[in-house]
Formats: sequence, C-alpha cells, structure tokens
Amino acid sequence: MAWLAVSSSNFNQFDAGGIEPDATAEHRDCNPDALLVRGSLVVEMRLPDSQRPEPLLLFAQDGDWPVRLALRAVPGGGLNLVLEQFGTVEHRTLNPTDSGRTELLRLTYSWDAPQRWGRLALERVDGGQAQIVELKAPRPWRLADLRALLQPGPFRFVSTDVQYLALSDQIEPVGPMPSLAAHTPIATPQGYRALSTLQRGDLVLTGDGTTVPVLHVVRRSVPAAGSFQPIRLRAPYFGLLQDIDVAPSQRLVLSGSEVEYLFGQQSVLVPARHLLATHTAFQPKIDKPTTRYMQVLLPDHAALLAAGAVVESLFVGRLRRDRNRLAASLLAELDRSGLPEHGRSKYPVLRSFDATVLAERRIA
Repeated sequence: MAWLAVSSSNFNQFDAGGIEPDATAEHRDCNPDALLVRGSLVVEMRLPDSQRPEPLLLFAQDGDWPVRLALRAVPGGGLNLVLEQFGTVEHRTLNPTDSGRTELLRLTYSWDAPQRWGRLALERVDGGQAQIVELKAPRPWRLADLRALLQPGPFRFVSTDVQYLALSDQIEPVGPMPSLAAHTPIATPQGYRALSTLQRGDLVLTGDGTTVPVLHVVRRSVPAAGSFQPIRLRAPYFGLLQDIDVAPSQRLVLSGSEVEYLFGQQSVLVPARHLLATHTAFQPKIDKPTTRYMQVLLPDHAALLAAGAVVESLFVGRLRRDRNRLAASLLAELDRSGLPEHGRSKYPVLRSFDATVLAERRIA
C-alpha cells in the first residue's frame, strides 16, 4: 500500500511512486495521460457554521479529459459532492449523523475502475456514525489531474476548514482506526513489550490488573495531519513512565479522588486532543507526511497499560452486525464470528473544558 500525496498546512508532497520511505507503489508512467485506475481520495474537514451551502473543495480541469469536483458543506451538518468525469456525473449528499452538526468529518472516495466498483464514505472522526454508499462504474483518474488537485495551484480552491487532502493507490479502510505508536510499551504478565511485537493470543495486563488475550493487532499508515497528527503525552503525568505518541482520538482512562470529586464518577475518558491546552501534552514537530499507528483488539474493550498510563484498546462496538461497515473496515478480512461486540463504555467522555480542568489539577 502506498500514499502518493498529502496536502496540509505542514506538507505538500506528491509522488506517483509513493511518499513513504518504504513505499511499494509500482513504477508509473510520467505521461500526462497516465491513469490511476484504483485508489482513494481522502478529505478531512471541519464544517463551517453557516446557514447556506459553503464550498470546501473546488477543482476544474478542461481539455480532452475534463473533470470537475465540487465539495460543499450544507446546513444541518452534511456534505454535497458533485464529480464530473468525461461526461459522467456523480452527485451525492451525505450526512453521517441524525443528530445535526458534528465537529470533524472525513470523506473517503475510493474507486476500482477495472472492477467497476467504488465507495463513498463519510464518517465522524470522533469514532461515531458513518454513512457508506457503493458506487457503480467509477472512472479512473489521470495522474496529472490528481497532481493538480493535490498541489496548490490555479485549478483548485481549498477552504481553510479543510484539514488535509490525501491520495492513496489503495482502497482505504473506514471505521475504527489504530491510535498508538508502534513502539509504545504495553504491559504484559512478563513485563512491558513494544506494541509492534504483540500478536494474536499474547496476554496483556489491563488497567485493573487482570490478564486478557489479544484477539487481533491492527496497524495502518495514515497521513500525519488532522485527526492523525501525533500528540505526545508527557511523563510523569497520568502515571506515564515515559513520553508516548498517540493519535488525537486516543482516549485515556483517568481515575482518582479528583475525578470522583469533580464528576461524581469512578473513572472518566479523556481524548488526547483535549490535553493540548495543558502542559501534559503537545504536538511534536513532524518531518514526514505519514505516520503509522497500531492498536490491539481485546474481548471486552478493556483498557491497556501503556507505559504506565491506562488507555483504551480498540473499540469496535457492534461492527460485526453490519456487513457493509465491516467490509469497509480494517477488520474486513477477519472471521466475523470471531469478532467481539463492545457495549458502550460505562465511563463518560469529558468535554474539552472539563478535561483541561482535570489535567491542570493533576499538574498542580
């Protein structure tokens, strides 16, 4: 698998051979008419607060292979996509939630022209609902057009609400994603081991000291931007023995007298992104456009001990009951009968302000 481009505030890179150090993309013709017959275009964005449609991404290229792409936010928290290629038009309006606006969305448009199959997925980045639509007979893209779309230039408009654009030569998965750096130390009955060394069947220690088996280990290379831009949690806060890097969505399980006093709960969940306003976390300078995360799947969604801190393992909910969502996910190749079902956490997820107050009390 190979990422070919990432366009964000930190990086603007495009390489038809792959932008990762270990890229395995096939050699591609530099001819302007060379085609990418299979791939995924990923757009992550914040929705503007507007009562009328607002453009997020506009692109137009004329000539013998005309193409036009328009992505607009619509009132109510949805997106409208219009894609015109060589005389064909794909027009879709999506909204992944029936509860109105959401803060951050990720749109993944995937196509496999030889198989005459495509997929459009709009998901909430916070791990909530997703809407997945299958497409028939999508057209391939010219690499020249994709380069013009992914690089700054006169043929595109990108709103400041767009966090990043990215291009892969694979059908990218949607749904639950890993969120711990591969070298993160994970507690086992024999001591700490790097997450990258864990396998199915290995035993790990949970936050309450019990031992549970690893059902699966998932891993993925993703753009190092937006909801995937690494956050470094500082030791010794939250019981950490060393600094660890996590995705902004990774949630910590915090307990103690302050939690009970402030929130009347035994424990609470705190997304790492809510800690950036405190001294306990920061976003390190990144020197490459992609990053790699891993995570373990446990039977009962138990919390892990990661370098001393208690963190959530991969949450899949009732994913195995939804064949379409399962087929689009990182777990698609696994036997669905062997996948667990995770109920909702018994602990509340703190809002940004409350998480900041709790973290500041820990620092004091």
